[in-house]
Amino acid sequence: MKTTHPHSTRANSPKSVLISGANSGIGLCCAVHLANKGYRVFAGYRNPADAARLAAKHPAIIPVPLELTSQTSLKNALSTITEQLNGASLDGLVNNAGVVISGPLEFVSLAGWRHQLEVNLMGPVALTQQCLPLLRQSRGRIINIGSVSGIMTLPFLSPYSVSKLGLAAISDALRVELKPWGIQVALIEPGNINTPIWEKSLNTAKTAECNYPPDYANLYGQAMDKVKAASQKAAAKSIEAEVVAKAVYHALSAPQAKTRYPLGLEVQLRRLLTLLPDKLRDWLITRQLTL
Repeated sequence: MKTTHPHSTRANSPKSVLISGANSGIGLCCAVHLANKGYRVFAGYRNPADAARLAAKHPAIIPVPLELTSQTSLKNALSTITEQLNGASLDGLVNNAGVVISGPLEFVSLAGWRHQLEVNLMGPVALTQQCLPLLRQSRGRIINIGSVSGIMTLPFLSPYSVSKLGLAAISDALRVELKPWGIQVALIEPGNINTPIWEKSLNTAKTAECNYPPDYANLYGQAMDKVKAASQKAAAKSIEAEVVAKAVYHALSAPQAKTRYPLGLEVQLRRLLTLLPDKLRDWLITRQLTL
């Protein structure tokens, strides 16, 4: 029986993978982990200052400017990658880049909602569309980084949860749509991961609050403070990004990837909560957050 190996037989070139949002957090951890496993990693980044830092992480990491909200940037990135491949295959796409927009639905700006969906939902769609011709040639794989928030939402996190629920729906559709070409699609569902994204989201929320109307504090201030405290408490129990990187590697290299990779106890608890009647679940959430 032939064993799997992360190197292609085509001219002995290493297998290649593109990771969006590879400049920090889960994306950076995945980039280094996959490079150490023998993959050539095209690491998408937005800030030009991150390019040299990414390249210094591993010789097999190739930084690629990638702005998911710009069609021009997407096309330029794929042109760069195709040139770098020089006839070799693109074997995987990891849709990882994301932002967190939180707050009361009543006051989160429409611009904030659009930015959330443009980055977390439309971004993966646009990047997948660009990559599919290359992935079809290689019978490659698509790995979408979802979230526990895509299983069940909590109050004041609806923009982020909508984006991750949407990504789960996209993964379900793509699995069947791409089956004729042998392209496997996996959804990674991590719980709280120890990355800078949650600290960034709290800072974003604080900035947004400055633009909320004067009655925001009376209407939602106390509840938001309790949700923030609960988030910080959960962050203290978060698991390391390396757990996600290992799941991504399995999804890319195993003969048959799992359709879903639930990571962490929190994911299992959320799944159990979705089985409860809505009003009972609402009561439990309210009690847990002491709202």
